[in-house]
Amino acid sequence: MAPPRPRHGPRRRLLRTGAAAAALALLSGCAGAGGTSFGGGDALNVLMVNNPQMVELQKLTAKHFTKETGIKVHFTVLPENDVRDKVSQDFSNQAGQYDIATISNFELPFFAKNGWLHELDGYVAKDPGFDQDDILAPLRESLTAEDGKLYAQPFYGESSFLMYRKDIFQEEGLTMPEQPTWKEVAELAKQTDGSRPGMKGICLRGLPGWGEVIAPLTTVVNTMGGTWFTEDWKPQLTSPEFKKATKFYVDLVRSHGERGAPQSGYAECLNNMTQGKSAMWYDATAGAGSLEASGSPVKGKIGYVPAPVEQTKSSGWLYTWAWGLQKASIKSDDAWKFISWASSKEYEELVGATSGWSNVPAGKRASTYANPEYRAEAGAFADVTEKAISSADPKNPGTQPRPTAGIQFVGVPEFTDLGTRVAQEISAAIAGRQSVDAALATSQKLAEKVAEEYR
Repeated sequence: MAPPRPRHGPRRRLLRTGAAAAALALLSGCAGAGGTSFGGGDALNVLMVNNPQMVELQKLTAKHFTKETGIKVHFTVLPENDVRDKVSQDFSNQAGQYDIATISNFELPFFAKNGWLHELDGYVAKDPGFDQDDILAPLRESLTAEDGKLYAQPFYGESSFLMYRKDIFQEEGLTMPEQPTWKEVAELAKQTDGSRPGMKGICLRGLPGWGEVIAPLTTVVNTMGGTWFTEDWKPQLTSPEFKKATKFYVDLVRSHGERGAPQSGYAECLNNMTQGKSAMWYDATAGAGSLEASGSPVKGKIGYVPAPVEQTKSSGWLYTWAWGLQKASIKSDDAWKFISWASSKEYEELVGATSGWSNVPAGKRASTYANPEYRAEAGAFADVTEKAISSADPKNPGTQPRPTAGIQFVGVPEFTDLGTRVAQEISAAIAGRQSVDAALATSQKLAEKVAEEYR
């Protein structure tokens, strides 16, 4: 397979002229919608996504980090789509409202190229206790920009895998393959649908958003032989492979997926799985910690296997929520102290001691997977998670050469808008408001506009 084409030409011009900022800075709703807590003075202002591990961090910060350092932290905690929009606004304008924000390996190359992030190599060099070499190599590489500098530290890393109810499968006389295909998963979803009152066969994201429904759908597209663009930037959303994968996904979730699928994202599927409303769930490996947490109704009942495949050996994505330090921040030294603490071995030990080791924001440090306490509690999913992260290949995730790196996304700044608009079309198909063919015909036209900038 030919390697991805170098990023050059129009993309570099876009980054220099600031058009990338316009592509990333989608307007978000009012700041108070998600419970903003904006501080001033010497306090650090942190913007982060409302995933369970971040909520746990918020609870532990004052009692531990602030007590130890004297540094106060004010958090703004918002849903994923809202966080992306607000981070893009604030960092692209260098407004400095937030010192630190959760960014991903998708945004980092563009943010770094445009000078919106403070490089962290200098801080790492002066903080040997942080142990940068312990960070898993795929994450170190994904958070290092083209200039060779490090611009973020991971809070947790993730790939994707299939979670399923072992007890339900046993009751129904079903066996989950060690490496399932999507065809096998569809049949298992049919057989487990209705096995318990109110239980559906599978939960799959249907919520609009490039980081919601598009993420799992694109992994299905990859392993079924499709791609968003050829290596010379020809859109492929109406290709037979892309159509086959999308129809498969839409049909599966409509036939055997959760109720309210067009409004269901990661959080909703996590809740469905926890509450016994789904027999299977294909999503982020990070979800396992919540399923196995103390007090979870399904603790010990879940099995974990690699992401389903068809034409590829693996199909899991690679993703990290990481701490990015805004270049405009006037509190960078204090900000590093927070980042160092929040991504440290010591923080993982704190979570393990206070909330249980299955809740640790893992997927980022080699030492975590060698920790006997972590393995004792997270053994059900630890090895599958580590293998999924280490086997992810952002440069060649499918069967066709492509123009940029990225597994569940296309690595250009315009994808925030393109992916979200395509997601709206796909979600409408899941809702039954239009056909998959109609959704992809519209999406192909949207992709063509992006492709014109890169040919």
